[in-house]
Amino acid sequence: MSLVFRRLRQISRVSPCIQSGNRYLQFRADTDLFDSHWNSLPRPWQNIKRSFTDRGCFLKSPNFTMTVSFRFSTASETSHELLPEDNLLSFIESTMNDVEGPHHFWMNKVEDSKDFCRKNGVFLVLFGAFLEEPLVRGNNSAVMFEKVKSLQQRYPSLHVMGFQFSSSIFSDAVRTQFVQIAMKHYITFPVLLSNKIFTEMTDGACFGLCKGFKSPFTFYERDVNLLTIDKAIKELMHGENHEKMNKVKSPWAKQIEVIKEPHVCAFLRDLLLYSPGCISVDEMGNRLFLSDTNHHRIIVFDGNGKILDCIGSSPGFEDGEFESAKLMCPAASFYNAAEGCLYFVDSENHAVRRADMVKRVLGTLYPTSNATKEGNSLWSWITSNLWMKRDDETKSEYLDSESFLFPWHLIKSSDDGLIIANRSFETLWIIDLASRVIKEVVKGFPKIVEICGQLILEKSSLLKQIPGDLLQQLVGTNSPHEGAMYAGIMSSLATFEDHIAICDTVGQRVLKLNRESGCISSFHFSNFGILGLPYWVSSSLERVYAVGEVLAEGHFDHVQCFRFLPGRIDIQLNIDIPEDTELVEPLQEGCVWRQARGAAIEVSGAERKAASLEKVGVSQQWYDELDNLAFSEPESELSAEEESTSDDNLREHGVCVDCAINTSPGRSEVIVYAALYLKMKQHPDSSEVHRKERKAARIADILNHGRAERWGKDQCVQFLMKSDRSMEELVFMKPLRVKLKIECLDHPKINDTKDFILTDSSIDVSVSLN
Repeated sequence: MSLVFRRLRQISRVSPCIQSGNRYLQFRADTDLFDSHWNSLPRPWQNIKRSFTDRGCFLKSPNFTMTVSFRFSTASETSHELLPEDNLLSFIESTMNDVEGPHHFWMNKVEDSKDFCRKNGVFLVLFGAFLEEPLVRGNNSAVMFEKVKSLQQRYPSLHVMGFQFSSSIFSDAVRTQFVQIAMKHYITFPVLLSNKIFTEMTDGACFGLCKGFKSPFTFYERDVNLLTIDKAIKELMHGENHEKMNKVKSPWAKQIEVIKEPHVCAFLRDLLLYSPGCISVDEMGNRLFLSDTNHHRIIVFDGNGKILDCIGSSPGFEDGEFESAKLMCPAASFYNAAEGCLYFVDSENHAVRRADMVKRVLGTLYPTSNATKEGNSLWSWITSNLWMKRDDETKSEYLDSESFLFPWHLIKSSDDGLIIANRSFETLWIIDLASRVIKEVVKGFPKIVEICGQLILEKSSLLKQIPGDLLQQLVGTNSPHEGAMYAGIMSSLATFEDHIAICDTVGQRVLKLNRESGCISSFHFSNFGILGLPYWVSSSLERVYAVGEVLAEGHFDHVQCFRFLPGRIDIQLNIDIPEDTELVEPLQEGCVWRQARGAAIEVSGAERKAASLEKVGVSQQWYDELDNLAFSEPESELSAEEESTSDDNLREHGVCVDCAINTSPGRSEVIVYAALYLKMKQHPDSSEVHRKERKAARIADILNHGRAERWGKDQCVQFLMKSDRSMEELVFMKPLRVKLKIECLDHPKINDTKDFILTDSSIDVSVSLN
């Protein structure tokens, strides 16, 4: 139901009271409703609920009144009058061009984004869902996020934003909590934090829709049907063309796929793992499959932590070989040993993918596209492999409450089917593997438990073996149903030999719990060369185009100019890593990317043979042909680049990277990118807490180096301190970006001949990453 104005209502369950800087929320539970909900579930679930209650993971007693205390600073609090709707619209509009003001702060907003500042479009606003309060029954923000994100994907021209009231918008605690929510739910739209409260915001989380910040501002309840908002958006847009347009200035520039990612937690991307969400096991093959969710890849490793393979290269939707395939937030998976294939859900792409672990090829199981139906024709191969666009055929033309949106959990059923549920266990889909169609859609957690409660119970029973404090950290504090709260993490753990492998999204690590001794330790990963160069470190060749300042010099850690005579140039980069860090393992060749541009061509860095009469560059070859049309010598073939790891690339205080190029007269550039995996050195300290905070601050400096956000470091420190892990165990990636500009003069000529002289040169370049 839509409303033009929302007024204060009598709130029977929650009564706020502010006293001496403490906020008290009293909860009067409806005991009959609560007991009837649990009594309707199968008996095993009642046992799990009783077991967790006895262990103190959540509190419940008959006819209870619970008081929860939150500590807020009252120094910056002022009296907040209730303001009418017109003031809300004008207030939001007044903040669009300023990231921060006396009464607002924008989170997750790209500062140079001009499209969002256009005020004549249609705006969808999500109110009050970003700062979750513990133990508030029925506050299911995950479902609201899914609705907003699905509309954001459906209408690229729609302006999506969030609005959150908080009396402490400038506190690190509030911003850190938002970082956690944005990372968990992959929120890419900006959110406005404000300490002003308005009339229509006083009744909890809701949706708002308007056009051009003009009245009316239509509001919708949190449980509104998705189809209702979709219809209202279409009416406001009046049938305009809403296809996404790539605004490029050059007519020949290649259209590229632009993928939005959460901006507010971008400084955490350089951690080895970035929100590790789900894990599965191949017992016979001694392999574990980890969904490194926000890195958009699945890491395959053995029981010792050695990385064996990696599925996915960058965000997007593309089938193909593992190195080129694209995913968007992969989640739960299971390995089919008979087929040698890994099935997993691709959450943000709303798809089920199938990875052939023998052929190392990724395909899409659901939804099926027309290309799949047409078979392996030449045209289908061209459209699926050469066109750089998202497969629009996999997207449904219709949007309703039963659409296959944001799958998260995946279970193999006994009748050769797939049972898939979203993160909050509010919707479940049953897919037939043979026909690749959805046979049934189930809504509501109690009904879902009735259908597949036993299958869920088999995995959720592992939770009893996890210590209470760790379990509480894993499940969080906010869930609409206590049963769903624990079942919601069932894809985050799996049995492996005598251990339980656990994904810890707070500590950004994978734990292993010994089922006999109860000891907990972390997997120590190695062989990072398999991961290659991360997609966010540099633009791949397919993403490089000649418009905009894509590779501006400020993007590089080191830029230096040289002048040489034409010939071969051996380059050695001597990189000094931060003094208080150390390499986890020697730099592998798979983590290095080199490219020569202009009047130069790269040759193998390992080859040390003297250069022959080798001509490089199109212009140089053309001039040589004009000099001597009657005589030509066969050109020696360029040596092929060998992928090898240099044994001497590890120095006492840094790393060496080798490169070799052949040059012709003219200007050229050499670009070198590398991924260095580091950790903090072990240093004894009298105070464990002080040492952890100091090292967390140092890691934040390294991760946030060169970023414009003044508050990025504080959020990073707060985030790292939430985990109980030692800072010396945290593995993070330090990117290396070097550009060398080389200008070569004309070839020296030999007297009375047409031959020219090639010169061998070498340079040593010192690069400091401190």
